This record gives sequence, structure tokens and C-alpha cells, in this order.
Amino acid sequence: MMHIILPAGFFLFICYIIILADSASYNFAFSLVGNIPYGDKIAHALLYGIMALFLNYGLGFKTVPFLGFSLQIGGVLVLLFAGVEELSQYFFPSRTLDLYDFLADIVGVVLFSFMKKR
Repeated sequence: MMHIILPAGFFLFICYIIILADSASYNFAFSLVGNIPYGDKIAHALLYGIMALFLNYGLGFKTVPFLGFSLQIGGVLVLLFAGVEELSQYFFPSRTLDLYDFLADIVGVVLFSFMKKR
């Protein structure tokens, strides 16, 4: 059951954060992150990294071969979601499309993908 609850719950949490940001409904957490040097990038790496870890866990850490590498399916799916979400920011006046945010997402997903079930 936890294989479903963890990734689904965290995905809903990320969606909630995205909705708040898209609607410019900034709160205490956004202010706190904004006051930390590189806080936005750190938050991106942590949130998307944790989401990749939970989804990889939910999928049993299954991998697919790609150019000689073994990529975790959960990490790939999270990066696709992160890319689409980052590109969608172009259409919201309260948001800024930032490739460095996507780079932070990639860093988080890669780092958290090294964690595996033992």
C-alpha cells in the first residue's frame, strides 16, 4: 500500500505547490525559500528529487536501458513532468520560465536516484 500512497501523496503535494505558484498565492513557505540564497533551486532539487525517489520506490526501482545507461523509470517520468511544468510557466504572468530551475530538477532527480531499496 505504501508503494502507492507515498508517490501519489507527494505528487498531490507538488501539484498543490504548483497551483499556489501559478495563481501567485504566495505564503510563508514561498517567503522563507525566497530569503535563502539559491533557496528556489534547492527547493526544486529537493522536491523533484524526493518525488523521483518515491515514484522509483512505487515502481520497484525498475529501469530501462538508454545509451548504455540504466535509467530508473520513475526518474524519467518525474523529469518529463518537471519539463512540462517548467514550460507551462511561459503562459502564466506570475511565473518565469527558468532553465536553471529545470537544471536543479535534473540534479535532484539524479542525486535521489542513487538511493535504492535495500
